[in-house]
Amino acid sequence: MLLKTLREHFYTSLEQDYPETEIQTFFNILADCFLKLKGFEIPLHLYASISGKKVEKFDQAIKRLKKQEPIQYITGATEFYGLPFKVNEHTLIPRPETEELVQRVIEATADTDVISILDIGTGTGCIAISLAKNKPDASVYAIDVSKKALAVAKINAKLNEVNPAFRELDILNWQDAAETLDFEPKTFDVIVSNPPYVRELEKAHMSANVLKHEPALALYVEDADPLIFYSAITNFATTYLKENGCLFFEINQYLGAEMMELLENSGFESVSLQKDIFGNDRMVSGVKKRLVTNGSQDQ
Repeated sequence: MLLKTLREHFYTSLEQDYPETEIQTFFNILADCFLKLKGFEIPLHLYASISGKKVEKFDQAIKRLKKQEPIQYITGATEFYGLPFKVNEHTLIPRPETEELVQRVIEATADTDVISILDIGTGTGCIAISLAKNKPDASVYAIDVSKKALAVAKINAKLNEVNPAFRELDILNWQDAAETLDFEPKTFDVIVSNPPYVRELEKAHMSANVLKHEPALALYVEDADPLIFYSAITNFATTYLKENGCLFFEINQYLGAEMMELLENSGFESVSLQKDIFGNDRMVSGVKKRLVTNGSQDQ
């Protein structure tokens, strides 16, 4: 089959399911993945012959796209903060908003390279790996409750030639495992997290590809307790964050005020709420207070 014919077949097969611009994007991504052709190269090779096996790959992709499966799961890859990452059904697909969280941490720690960082709920490892890549003198650790997600994160670390220390831990029950935590060092300069924060009531506004295919474990919380992970992580940080250490969160855009109140009530100073590129409240950060001894701050 000619590439021209394959492209026409691809467009025709999906025109009832997606807008044309999105179909074009899908085709370009798959052409890069299956044919090693960049988007700008496609018009130059329209009369190239495509083997039956490669046509079959496109047909399988069409079937999966018709089921609203994310293109990243079909190719098994995505890009985050300029770095390549493997993804599968056990991991959340990294979002552009989370790149802003990484940038925020890098900017806030620009004057200190030799620091310790803990990423909680690492998933693909995108936050931990991006920080390790951009702060090579930092000691980076990452935890997740999912063995399968951690397996992907370890592959991504090797792919990007960094070596964060990964641990399995359920942050909601961290106190039960406190005696067995083998972190080195025992406290951190930075703790960062993008935990589950989508409330059940917000599912109606989400796209089908997310609802049907991305892992619920990494996305959703009960309406009655939407800050369950934030409360646990903030509590964890009171023990494992150094004095004057920084806590960074990606948050639900509708719960900015509640998040600021949580950190302030937990003894954090300089609590700040930042918006993302879309103008939504998306990041909260705070600094752990120094201990006060004999009426004065420790030096």
